[in-house]
Amino acid sequence: MTTDRTTDRTTDRTTDRTTDRTTDRTTDPTTDPTAAAATTVLITGASAGLGAAFARGFAAKGCDLVLVARDKDRLDAVAAELAREYGAASEVLPADLLDAADCAAVAARLADPARPVDILVNNAGFGLPAPFPYSPVEDEERMLDLLVKVPLRLTHAVLPGLRARRRGAVLNVSSVAGLLPTGTYGAAKAWITAFSESLRVDMAPYGVRVLAVVPGFTRTEFQERAGMDISALRDAVWLEPEAVVAQALKDLALRRPVSITGRRYRAYALAARHLPRTFVARKMARKRRPPAGTDV
Repeated sequence: MTTDRTTDRTTDRTTDRTTDRTTDRTTDPTTDPTAAAATTVLITGASAGLGAAFARGFAAKGCDLVLVARDKDRLDAVAAELAREYGAASEVLPADLLDAADCAAVAARLADPARPVDILVNNAGFGLPAPFPYSPVEDEERMLDLLVKVPLRLTHAVLPGLRARRRGAVLNVSSVAGLLPTGTYGAAKAWITAFSESLRVDMAPYGVRVLAVVPGFTRTEFQERAGMDISALRDAVWLEPEAVVAQALKDLALRRPVSITGRRYRAYALAARHLPRTFVARKMARKRRPPAGTDV
């Protein structure tokens, strides 16, 4: 009888611990609409592509949104869609994040204690079609500012409130381009991934989560706006933005440091960690050709 009672108690404790761990891995209070406080999510680059998909993903969870992008008309259209489809409340905040005053306004919104933001999604960005140094250096600097300095500043603005409330999250949209030597765009994305992984460790004691979202080729306006030739890419390499967002929200709930969508790109990331860097650099460099008509 003693053995049976001991076994029962051990089983109960084991079951409780297993249940607790399962709950911890799958329940994310920063995205749970039943949480005590309402969840407000600020998303940059929210007028289209991944930004708009993140807005839909969080709206479906019952979150309030702050939508940031340059084009007010497109933001208004996204806000109307979210209200119609999900009943979501959206604040539209038009801003050019490369303008000092506009960026400061977004940072001030993130730091406003009267209207706390619980989740920041650093998504805004653009790429350049030509490899370094064939693009104007001013364009290179603008890209570096938007991919590195802007997320740095906005994250710096939101973190004090998140730490004080001991909840919340920062999602930084990186790219598989940052896993390998892929020019200045890839270098900037490598920085945002490393920044996210480091910040995640520093913020863990405060209950604040940090996730690097690392998508591959995704069907958005990004490539067209960058003037990239994507005609040679097969359909199999493309991801839908909704799939990237769904995987990111799942990985956020599971407390993972990095979110990569699809077996193809997870295998790509695994290979990038183990292949010799000199070999990888040579292979990738051959894919970055100077523009036609330039001296080589």
